Order: sequence, then structure tokens, then C-alpha cells
Amino acid sequence: MKEFLSKLKEKVLGSKNDQDYFNEYQDDYLEIDSSDAASKKSSSKLLIRPYVVQRFEDIQPVLDSLREGRTISLLNIKPIKDKDIVELKRAVSKLKKTCDAVGGDIAGFGEDWVVVTPDCAYVFRQELEEH
Repeated sequence: MKEFLSKLKEKVLGSKNDQDYFNEYQDDYLEIDSSDAASKKSSSKLLIRPYVVQRFEDIQPVLDSLREGRTISLLNIKPIKDKDIVELKRAVSKLKKTCDAVGGDIAGFGEDWVVVTPDCAYVFRQELEEH
């Protein structure tokens, strides 16, 4: 067995021994830019971002992030709900249409919050049990 491993080592490394192989590649190195590694790491993760919706125009950043596909948005709709219910319905309708277009999901939770997800996530909905 030892003879077989020696022959295999010789085939892989040639006739060089380990020290010769090490010395040959001793000065070779690879520099890794940590900023590239950090940007790749952060771009592969989802972002969860809160928003406060006070008027219809406040949903534009939510729509933009939804189209990019890497942000789950939590919207506090209490300010717009207290001010103008018609504008709230218009905003939710626009969010729903965009969610449908990109394959995302939208759901309300509580009375003052809405969650909007891109196509890589969905909102868990617990089925109601019948008694």
C-alpha cells in the first residue's frame, strides 16, 4: 500500500518532493479585497425595511424596492388611514397590482401594518379552524 501511495504521489507531484513543491509556489499569493466579499455577502441577503405611509406618494420607494426583489417592506399605514381612507385604498391597490406583476405577496397584519414581499418570499397565512 505504501508503495502504491508513493507512486501516486510521484505521479501527482512529479519527481519533486514536498519541500521542492512548497518552495516553488512559496511566493504565490492571492489578495482578496474584503469590500468585494462584503458587497457580495450583503447583496445575497434579503433586507427587511420599515416604511411609514403618510400619503400616496410615500409608496414609491416601496414599489421600487419591490421591483428590485431583495427587500421585504413593513408599512405603517396608520397615518394615511387616519387622514384619508380613499388615498389608503388607492395606495394598497397600487401595491397589490405591483405585487401581482412581480410575483410577490402582500398582507395586512394588525390594523395598522401591511407587509409586502418580493417573489422570493411569501406571507404565512394560518388557516382558520372550524369549530
